[in-house]
Amino acid sequence: MRSALIIFLSIIFIPFVSGQTRRELEDQRKKTLEEITNVDNLLKQTEKEKNSGINQLKIVGNKLHLRENVISGIKQEIELLTERLELNSLAIDLMEKDLVSMKRDYAKTIVNSYKARKGNPEIGYILSAQDFNQGYKRLKYLQQVTKFRHQQAELIIELREEIEKSKVKLQEDLNNISDLKKREEGQKSLIQLEQNRQKQLVNSLGTKEKQLQKELDEKRRIAQKIEAEINKLIEEEKKKTLKSELTPEMKLIGESFAENKGRLPWPVEKGTITSQFGLQQHPVLSYVTEDNIGIEITNTGKTKVRSIFKGQVMKVFAISGANWGIIIRHGKYLTVYQNLVNVTVKQGEMVDLKQDIGDVFCDIDNGSKSVLKFMIFQEKYLDPEIWISKKK
Repeated sequence: MRSALIIFLSIIFIPFVSGQTRRELEDQRKKTLEEITNVDNLLKQTEKEKNSGINQLKIVGNKLHLRENVISGIKQEIELLTERLELNSLAIDLMEKDLVSMKRDYAKTIVNSYKARKGNPEIGYILSAQDFNQGYKRLKYLQQVTKFRHQQAELIIELREEIEKSKVKLQEDLNNISDLKKREEGQKSLIQLEQNRQKQLVNSLGTKEKQLQKELDEKRRIAQKIEAEINKLIEEEKKKTLKSELTPEMKLIGESFAENKGRLPWPVEKGTITSQFGLQQHPVLSYVTEDNIGIEITNTGKTKVRSIFKGQVMKVFAISGANWGIIIRHGKYLTVYQNLVNVTVKQGEMVDLKQDIGDVFCDIDNGSKSVLKFMIFQEKYLDPEIWISKKK
């Protein structure tokens, strides 16, 4: 009985912990599938372009990555359910063995009690005592025996009920595992289709090497101008900071900004990251790498840009061919939002968390793409993906 009790406690505790983890995995899967839907909508817009481009290829690559995350999450769910399935199976086996043992012991108790009553009724057993104290002890003994038999009967009923509940849970887990395996196969089939699509795009773009190189050179030219302008503005601000220390309020903002690393909101409500931070391999030109100082977030149509944290607008500046840029200070941290139009803030203004600061430029001639360039700086450029939340 002791072994069944231990497993019984495990059944109560482990599904709670694993179930909680599984709920998190289910939420994550749901959000990832929603993100895939957003990417699908984005791809439908890019397909309207006359020529397939690098941006479309990056979006397909992003979608493949999201599918792989879904499959990884499903596998983790299956592992959790399988572990719980094995524990429940072991518990049921032990509880059924204990139930048989308890029934046998209970039957013996009843038989022995019947024999005792037949040969020596309870009242006679009490009255045959030598004195009052002995009679009282015999009465208490008989009461304890009766209470023990009742407890045994209740334990047998409870154990039988728990076995039935565990069998129901067992069947539910089996059904869930079966359902998850079907979903996994479905996602694998979709990945295969999207990998084929990716190969077709790479082959198509591979025939346009000169055009791609020209586009890459133009992108680098604009990026260098942006970085030079940003560096110039940052140097100006650094000099100002040396002359005058940050205000107590700005210091507090900076500390709070740092404490929210990984939880900061996205600078846009919708979109997918199509260019990541740091040194990246070109998706088509295998001999080319790009060193990005920030990330690019792509959406279609009108897209509002918002400050990711409370702060002060340092600069609002324009770069030829790259629209407007905004630098916001959050204590020692700077966030940069570039390729904006319809800017709604001005230099020196304080902004709040998620306050709209402008729109992303929407390229109507290029599938209505809206590409935001977003950077975070603190003595050096930081990877924004590490700082912003996994959800928008």
